[in-house]
Amino acid sequence: MSEHKSSGSVKDRSKIALNNDFLRNAVKFTTERLKNGKLAATAEHGNWEEWRERGREIRLHTIAHLDYYLGKFVENARAQGVHVHFAADAADAVRLTMQIAEHKKAKSAVKSKSMVSEELHINRALEQIGVEAIETDLGEYIIQLAGETPSHIIIPAIHKNRYQIADLLSEDAGEKLEPDTGILAGYVRRKLREKFLEADIGMTGCNFAIAETGSMVLFENEGNARMVSTIPKTQITYMGMERIIPTLDDLEVMATLLPRSATGQKLTVYMSVISGPQRQQDGDGPEEMHIIILDNGRSLQLGDPQFQELLNCIRCGACLNACPVYRHIGGHAYGGVYSGPIGAVLTPALNKNVDQWDDIANASSLCGACYEACPVKIPLHDMLVYLRQRKVERGSTDFAEKMGMKGFNFLMSDAKRVKALIKLGRIGQKLLVRDGHIKARIGPLKGWNSYRYAPSMAKKTFRESWKDIEQELEGTFPELDAVMKARMEKLVADRRTGGGGHHHG
Repeated sequence: MSEHKSSGSVKDRSKIALNNDFLRNAVKFTTERLKNGKLAATAEHGNWEEWRERGREIRLHTIAHLDYYLGKFVENARAQGVHVHFAADAADAVRLTMQIAEHKKAKSAVKSKSMVSEELHINRALEQIGVEAIETDLGEYIIQLAGETPSHIIIPAIHKNRYQIADLLSEDAGEKLEPDTGILAGYVRRKLREKFLEADIGMTGCNFAIAETGSMVLFENEGNARMVSTIPKTQITYMGMERIIPTLDDLEVMATLLPRSATGQKLTVYMSVISGPQRQQDGDGPEEMHIIILDNGRSLQLGDPQFQELLNCIRCGACLNACPVYRHIGGHAYGGVYSGPIGAVLTPALNKNVDQWDDIANASSLCGACYEACPVKIPLHDMLVYLRQRKVERGSTDFAEKMGMKGFNFLMSDAKRVKALIKLGRIGQKLLVRDGHIKARIGPLKGWNSYRYAPSMAKKTFRESWKDIEQELEGTFPELDAVMKARMEKLVADRRTGGGGHHHG
């Protein structure tokens, strides 16, 4: 995949995010709303866990037989008049796109939201050959003006509030626009309408591709994807090779899971099932349709027992909304196209787990909230542990961490050493404890105490407390002890004489 990474480490980028009050408040507010919406929608559904399991089964089955279903989809799509291309990596997909654009002598392209196109950095590539690429999703349009990448899979401009958006759109409009959502959306709508009508090429992503019919499916709420896929004469659809589902019946399951998990809706406002270019009897649609099926590191996960389930992801973003780390630092701190728990696993996996991406696997508390939120039950928390394990096995950990773990192993493998360490700790902490907390920002405490206080060591360990509890219990209930002793003696006597063979209670 060889993706460009933002500068610095995840810690460096997180510090910037944590010091940005606008970002933190905007991300917290929106993820809370999305998370609560999902919880309400799934509770209302009734048998959500059964549907989650059904979704997981469909994805497991499809990925296990991906070669068959991909072949079936391609065969049926080509029968519908679609030009299907395979791209081994991002460079391949960009080359194919450039060839189509140059063949069509295109001057402009309109795009609906597509995470795959973000992997390719296709806007930059089109601009280099003189093709204007315009994002038509409102959130994507905002971050395009800002020169940024998406910070959320579903809501790309989640990190911006309406005042920041008003500033961006005012600069674009050349006049002052009030920070009112109706006014701002109205301006974008008027501007994009002209772009839709002028565009030579429409570009979309692909939520699902149906092997049975050769159709591709788009979920959206703004209607822009329908404009992109019907007005321009040429359509290019970018599709991750894992986006396949076997049948239209399976689409019913995904159409139940995806909207509820993503935004808390029972159904997205628009769901388009597109089967090939315009036919003679059709009133609209592209004259020519291309689907570029992208590998870009996905096939590396096939057959890997630890990471194959990554390909089950339906890109709903629910894991981001549930993740306590993402909710504090936002998406840009992860450094790549994909953020949150899915990004922390997917990006290193697609990049063959190269050293430059190892740090984002540590941006997790391993609480499992991502697994609970995932509509197809991807065990992302386990995968984060596997990534850390591979890093250690490869010897990529720094010297201080290696020495720290060796020291921990030496101390914890002997009870006497542990007791001695606790005694030393109690003595040493006296210099640092204030009001029951350790507030000093020195050594290993610096990172933790920059944002919270460390608790002081307890006056007694659990083992020490347990001895006291045992002693208390021994002398607490003498009457009860006598009653129980008499009862046991009676039971023994009865058994010896053969009487009272059945005792209850």
